[in-house]
Amino acid sequence: MDEINEENNDLIFYGLNQLLFINSMNTTQNTIVQLTEEFALEAIQFSRILKKEDQRELAFQLFKSGTSIGANVAEAQHAESKLDFIHKLKIASKEARETAYWLNLCRRSQYLPGNPDAESKLLSIEKMLSKIISTSKKSLNPK
Repeated sequence: MDEINEENNDLIFYGLNQLLFINSMNTTQNTIVQLTEEFALEAIQFSRILKKEDQRELAFQLFKSGTSIGANVAEAQHAESKLDFIHKLKIASKEARETAYWLNLCRRSQYLPGNPDAESKLLSIEKMLSKIISTSKKSLNPK
């Protein structure tokens, strides 16, 4: 059994076909699903702010990529195989990179509001996705 323990989260593998992400405080809660869902709600809220600033195209791009992260993570929870699981999380990771790009543009533009809180949360999500993907790949090719 492989284990990774970071903060209060444990990534535990049971066999080759089952991956459970368990929060030590609540074993029924899936941390990455919860974080990406909360982030999607924040992306929706920030998109509304951008729309009010007459930035409809940027709001739409941020809305699409910011909500897609959680959608792909949720889809990965019902993957048909470990390879499918990894693939869906890689898509979520790419959507996170795109979202980071749009948030970075907002922060750097003198005409748009920034959202450093969302950027910070997104960085945590990206790190978590990277670790889950890496660990999942390693479990495919055990030494």
